[in-house]
Amino acid sequence: MLIGKRAKVACGAARGYRHNVCMLPSLNCLTLTNSSSILRSRACLPTQHRALLSSLTPSASFAQAAQQILQLRGQPFRSTFSSPTRVSSISPFTPQSSTTRQFSSTPATMTATKIDGTAIAKKIREKIHAEIDDAQKTNPRFKPSLKIIQVGDRSDSTTYVRMKLKAAQEAAIECELIPFPESATEAEVLDKIEQLNNDPSVHGILVQLPVPKHMSEYSVTSAVSDEKDVDGFGASNIGELAKRGGRPLFTPCTPKGVMVLLEESGVDLKGKNAVVLGRSDIVGSPASYLLKNADATVTVCHSRTQNLEQFIKNADVVVAAIGKANFVKGEWLKPGAVVIDVGTNFIADETKKSGQSLVGDVDFESASEVASQITPVPGGVGPMTIAMLLQNVVESATAYFERQKARAIKPLPLKLQTPVPSDIAISRAQHPKHITRVAQEIGIAGYELEPYGAYKGKVDLSLLKRLEHRRNGRYVVVTGITPTPLGEGKSTTTMGLTQAIAGHLDRIAFANVRQPSQGPTFGIKGGAAGGGYSQVIPMDEFNLHLTGDIHAITAANNLLAAAIETRMFHENTQKDGPLYKRLVPAKKGKREFQPIMFRRLKKLGITKTNPDELTEDEIHRFARLDIDPSTITWRRVLDVNDRHLRGITVGTAGTEKGQTRETGFDISVASECMAILALSNDLNDMRERLGRMVIGSSRNGDPVTCDDLGVGGALTALMKDAIKPNLMQTLEGTPVFVHAGPFANISIGASSVLADKLALKLAGTESDENHNEKAGFVIT
Repeated sequence: MLIGKRAKVACGAARGYRHNVCMLPSLNCLTLTNSSSILRSRACLPTQHRALLSSLTPSASFAQAAQQILQLRGQPFRSTFSSPTRVSSISPFTPQSSTTRQFSSTPATMTATKIDGTAIAKKIREKIHAEIDDAQKTNPRFKPSLKIIQVGDRSDSTTYVRMKLKAAQEAAIECELIPFPESATEAEVLDKIEQLNNDPSVHGILVQLPVPKHMSEYSVTSAVSDEKDVDGFGASNIGELAKRGGRPLFTPCTPKGVMVLLEESGVDLKGKNAVVLGRSDIVGSPASYLLKNADATVTVCHSRTQNLEQFIKNADVVVAAIGKANFVKGEWLKPGAVVIDVGTNFIADETKKSGQSLVGDVDFESASEVASQITPVPGGVGPMTIAMLLQNVVESATAYFERQKARAIKPLPLKLQTPVPSDIAISRAQHPKHITRVAQEIGIAGYELEPYGAYKGKVDLSLLKRLEHRRNGRYVVVTGITPTPLGEGKSTTTMGLTQAIAGHLDRIAFANVRQPSQGPTFGIKGGAAGGGYSQVIPMDEFNLHLTGDIHAITAANNLLAAAIETRMFHENTQKDGPLYKRLVPAKKGKREFQPIMFRRLKKLGITKTNPDELTEDEIHRFARLDIDPSTITWRRVLDVNDRHLRGITVGTAGTEKGQTRETGFDISVASECMAILALSNDLNDMRERLGRMVIGSSRNGDPVTCDDLGVGGALTALMKDAIKPNLMQTLEGTPVFVHAGPFANISIGASSVLADKLALKLAGTESDENHNEKAGFVIT
């Protein structure tokens, strides 16, 4: 074969097929002409083959052309011939048959480099595992946790969940599946999500979609708190992602995986034309935001886009998430484009055991000839989605522990006036922070605060459990001070110290004070909020009802007083049999002891549990307390100074059958219930202390307790909210715990033990913090 003579080379040979191909003029073929500067193709060659031919000079030999063509990796030839293989060599100087040509059996390879998502995802999981191990060296409590909620038992959802559980295990992330039956109600699922939102040990919540038709997908997914929305689909995260300069807490997993694949593949997106096929909230839209933020020029195409092929033809990067099997063809692509195929579509495939194959949105076979890099399906984006989910969980855990240390009180500015106005004028001139802001600054979670209006709230005791690992802050006690002529006493000194430390030295500081009684407030002493520019605000709310704790004490105290009178009346007017039946009434013909009654039975040494088995003597001892009225120490209370109630006679009504008794009223803060509130460690401790209160003695000299009367549980129910400390603020916006207020006749006049414990933990330090530099102060 001579240079300059027209030579016909079968296109099948140029594309690397092993066939006996007839060299007929009608067959697709390549014409190389030496006498012209134009190299004309009569074959359906790939774009890059044609470009290479155009670059050859007129004097190029057929051997040079053939060798360069054969070095390219081709696309499949659409024919009925056997499977393709690469041509090993063709010599232009070796005589060839005019009718047949032999080809090598060496397998053909594709042009595009495969982006191995499986390998990259594995590397990410290994990195996550190492990061967790490193974090646990300084913080043993660092245990990222993911909860997956699945409603129903769809096989595809179960498969996806199983993959996530396996991947989480490899990455050392705690992952738990919380299954619900298909019949579960939306309310049940929402309740569970709320519980997980409020669980500090949970860092990520994922609702496996789809949910059953009787549930609102929007309502269920929106119920997940922003801080635990590791799927990144919440309105806040998507909204922040869409904003210019937005700061989403989490990026949706699949789009985030797409960006990591591009980064790992060395693709510089700056200035590149990127086309996103699809506009879903799950992939298309968030992927376009991320590409835009990476300085790519982004075009979003969808089912209504005109001239779609033209957009794709100009794209340097194509992200396909359109949901149509093999939709994007290789001839649509720009040579050298990078293709990220997000699609997952099942098509019929008789060669598979399942009868179907998983393919993407891009025709992988043809696209591989044109693209420079491409993701396979499966093994591309899919594994990255799960890897990004796990990465988001770790980021959530890291952010949670960082928030625990990021406590900072932002003081309110003072507007000093001369001469100094009255205390109430100073209080009303300052605009307080909203109580939720005060709580947030000192690390109290939203679910741990129960607001009572805008400027006060109660703190749940579960905070102690959450912060039990912390080292306590420093404790400062302001001891008894006789106020100066200007009124500076314990409260004013406590407020002043707290404002100085928290407002001007940038350290966490709490003021812990007792709740004032309305008796002194409306008497000569006046309020107890401090004074001048060192006081609790709002002063009027602090000095009056606050959150009603003292009213709860009043109700509990007087309930016990009423129980004493009622028990004595019935014992004095009934015999043992009727009295016992009143105490243990038959319900549907059966008598049963109530749980609180077993305490009295145990005290009496009676081990029987069936009320019908007690002897007459045991019934007598159980039913009769036989209280000696002269020994009763329990008086009624009111939170007001009312001199005329200090001594009264009860039982003068005709219905009381002449059973009168001399007693009186104390002020509510002098009740033993108030002392117990100040000393209790938790609700159970308060219940036990209330039950053990002695109200007097029997005529035999035995002490009679609240539980003997059977009302310990009722008193606890009345005081169950009062045990939670009240959160307020000083004039400069620094935190104040106001709790309990026992008078000195029953206590040292301090605030509650619980308020001090809570404040010490909130002012304390984490295991990886420098205690000397970071520890705060609790001033009480």
